[in-house]
Amino acid sequence: MARNTLYNKIWDSHNVGVLPTGQNQLLIGLHLVHEVTSPQAFDALREEGISVAFPDRTFATCDHIIPTNSTNRPFDDSQAELMMEALEKNTKDFGITFYDPPSGKQGIVHIVGPETGLTQPGMTIACGDSHTSTHGAFGTLAFGIGTSQVRDVLATGCLSMDELKVRRIEVNGTLPEGVTPKDVILYIINKLGVRGGLGYAYEYAGDVFDAMSMEGRMTVCNMSIEGGARAGYVNPDETTFSYLKGREFSPKGKAWDKAVSWWKSLSSDKDAQYDDLVIFKAEDISPMVTWGITPAQSVSVNEKLPLLTGISEDLKKSLSDAYAHMKLTPGQKAVEIPVQVAFIGSCTNGRMSDLRAAAEVVKGKRIHPDVRGIVVPGSIPVRLQAMKEGLDKIFEDAGFEWRQAGCSMCLAMNPDKLIGDEISASSSNRNFIGRQGSPKGRTLLMSPVMVAAAALNGHVSDIRELNK
Repeated sequence: MARNTLYNKIWDSHNVGVLPTGQNQLLIGLHLVHEVTSPQAFDALREEGISVAFPDRTFATCDHIIPTNSTNRPFDDSQAELMMEALEKNTKDFGITFYDPPSGKQGIVHIVGPETGLTQPGMTIACGDSHTSTHGAFGTLAFGIGTSQVRDVLATGCLSMDELKVRRIEVNGTLPEGVTPKDVILYIINKLGVRGGLGYAYEYAGDVFDAMSMEGRMTVCNMSIEGGARAGYVNPDETTFSYLKGREFSPKGKAWDKAVSWWKSLSSDKDAQYDDLVIFKAEDISPMVTWGITPAQSVSVNEKLPLLTGISEDLKKSLSDAYAHMKLTPGQKAVEIPVQVAFIGSCTNGRMSDLRAAAEVVKGKRIHPDVRGIVVPGSIPVRLQAMKEGLDKIFEDAGFEWRQAGCSMCLAMNPDKLIGDEISASSSNRNFIGRQGSPKGRTLLMSPVMVAAAALNGHVSDIRELNK
């Protein structure tokens, strides 16, 4: 088993004890709540007459169902309005801070936590959303949980879990031009598979992650769950501390120095032992695009889609199913795939660096007339900062719709959906069948700059060619 890693240090310091089931009871330091997975959990507390154990460690926002064209109340979708009203009542009744639109802090839960400084190294974090792994970018153990576990964490402040193995994933060298953190994680998932991380926490290390920005690390850790890992993290360093300094909930004064000293002690030791080690070369990574119905079904943008010859029957069936849904052809060039929708946003790529990079691509140009493009900031602060920098004008001049903050077309539990079998270039994290709101809809995952390039040309495009 792994020893002396950041995972071991945080796990051991938060381990309350072993339950009769053999699972460990882990103390949760920060519980993030949103409108989709919490209503039944709060109802269960009421039925049992239980209060929230640590309301001061519990924060809520609304993201999945909120419309991005208007947040005027009541919402047009009566179900969404009911969910919003339930969260308003639950947070009020149980004394939980709620970042709603009037607060000016509303946004996708995995963007709100980091930008307010709630997410800090050494924490255990839980949220009823699978992409809670995002917070691992700060050197936390962050777990996506189900509604029954949301109930348990609300009631006890603890989570029952099996101990994980730790796989260290090193990417060494320098990333080629045009290759982004999104390409790095899509490459890793392509190589290790969507089930490759089952039973593991992923520790990302090496030159590439050392040089990566905090927002880039969040993108990578966000999609750990897409590779099957229960959590993903990067050891905290000066990049982490610089990001956190001065944020609302970050320690201040002498408490800051004390916190940094402790955070540094959490990093995996140089002689730490791992259950597995995988090493990749940065130079081998190109801009990536998915063509199928899992995040692992991807190719470099300059490659052809895989053939169905010389592979196992199981794999052949899996790829055949993907081709049937996507209406694509084995051996087809990735850049031949047409695009009808371009979506820039989500908890994976809805941050400032994503919007700045995409805006730079489309500045002074017009998206293809057959493409419907929308840009959805990940939070109100991101939206306001982008507008301060004039990015909204750049996107609108290029033909994109500029929206309010929310999850939007990532999960499509709101009015933003694909129509029929539309094919979407998306900066989000999942390309499962029906993920973007239409059972026939088709999703191509890629980086924000690749989405921008596809929007301009009306088909998948190599951002490196656009930059020449």
